[in-house]
Amino acid sequence: MRLDNVPEEAEGSRTQTSLCCRVLKSLLLCTGEIKQLDVYMEGKLFGLQLVVWGLRGVAGVILANNPLSGVLILASVFWTSPWQALLGTLGTLISTLTAIIMGQDRADVTRGEHGINGMLVALMMGAYSSAGDWYWWLLLPVCMGSVACVFFHSGLSSFLDGCGVPASVFPFNIVTVLYLLCTGPNNPYYPHYRVAPPWETEPNGTGLAAVEVTHGIILGVGQIYTCGDLGPSLLILGAVLLYSPLLTFHALLGSAIGTLAGLSVAVHHDFLYTGLSGFNGALGCMVIGGLNFTFSWKTHLYAVATAFLSAYVDIALSNLLGTIGLPALSWAATLTSTLMLLQNGNLAKYRVPADQVMSPEHNLQSWSQREAKNASESVNAVV
Repeated sequence: MRLDNVPEEAEGSRTQTSLCCRVLKSLLLCTGEIKQLDVYMEGKLFGLQLVVWGLRGVAGVILANNPLSGVLILASVFWTSPWQALLGTLGTLISTLTAIIMGQDRADVTRGEHGINGMLVALMMGAYSSAGDWYWWLLLPVCMGSVACVFFHSGLSSFLDGCGVPASVFPFNIVTVLYLLCTGPNNPYYPHYRVAPPWETEPNGTGLAAVEVTHGIILGVGQIYTCGDLGPSLLILGAVLLYSPLLTFHALLGSAIGTLAGLSVAVHHDFLYTGLSGFNGALGCMVIGGLNFTFSWKTHLYAVATAFLSAYVDIALSNLLGTIGLPALSWAATLTSTLMLLQNGNLAKYRVPADQVMSPEHNLQSWSQREAKNASESVNAVV
């Protein structure tokens, strides 16, 4: 090797390393909440700001406050059904605009809090409608339901904020149940499928397919957006991964726990294969596992317990509400995680205030910094 080539090779290696570092920094800028985007959007056109808030609402359904995650999730819903994507977009925008007109807290609006419930109501109305896709009359209840969600959110927040817990998706669950009760399965304008309780289905007649069960764990995450296909569900997982790897881990863990809970009480195999037995467990595990509590081995076990409890409550509510033709929706995860957030004791010190909730990694970093600061102050006080 000629010695005069060594500086050139070293320079090329440094250039390549510098390029990799720049690419890595660019990718890291797209993770978490992307707070720098909010700073950039200040003073921009209202329409552009509304798009960002709406995308945060789309991603907020799965607890990922990231507009780029919202883009990926909206693409996955469009992949499953363009009609569902249209309904979800409309619901998100209507609820966000209603919150602005009503003068709701700006921080909640910019975080997409109100868009979450509007998105879910629209998706569920479309999923349970038996009129088929592109039934334009359905846009009316979608708009009305999205507006109603803001009223329920405002009223519930004034009560629940005093307890230190968020209104979460209580409005979505309430509005969807009211809509299905008001219309009924045979409504001439807004017909919907009748939901049968799990115990009415035929008993399991074949052996369990391990591959299908594994797919069901992934589909349990996709079912949060009514996506029952593997490809869109993987894209949704990718969107959550962009926001937080730790949250993605808890999503899959919670869905697996929900599937295990379903197996333990012999639910019909279709519920396992389609992910319906796993999505409440996924939601419950994500809420506790690093999002509303700082991640530690204690809160991790707490998240596992929440996932099991959410899954069993979902099975019970499915049997109960199915007798009157209603779905269990996400009542199980919502009620269980709210109950867990009200717990006190040793775990209370790990609780993240509702207005300070960020990605699990950021919460963990903030916790470590606070602990280091408190330790330093204690040492100084002793000295």
